[in-house]
Amino acid sequence: QAQLVESGGGLVTAGGSLRLSCAASGSIRRVHAMGWYRQAPGKQRELVATITRSGNTNSADSVKGRFTISRDNAKNTVYLQMNSLKPEDTAVYYCNANGISEDLTWFDRWGQGTQVTVSS
Repeated sequence: QAQLVESGGGLVTAGGSLRLSCAASGSIRRVHAMGWYRQAPGKQRELVATITRSGNTNSADSVKGRFTISRDNAKNTVYLQMNSLKPEDTAVYYCNANGISEDLTWFDRWGQGTQVTVSS
């Protein structure tokens, strides 16, 4: 029942910035953890950053100091502010969220993915 809608991907030059957003909607009682993952061509999906409902964050070493994850619990939305982008950041970025549905069952959903391309 829960669904995630991502936006904000696009084409940027190295050193540029981009802001991704992901909104969870549907029959949701409570969203718990949210996060961003990415998958580059020929690579395994990897964690970029996660954030708990209370605001505790975890991020990959490769993006620390450049990317910032945040969320708005009232809107069930998670954001990823990406600064100082590098060509190595090029990937499809996927949003993830888990929590409790209105029927009290657990959900774990993925967004459709949004392409981020950084040119040199």
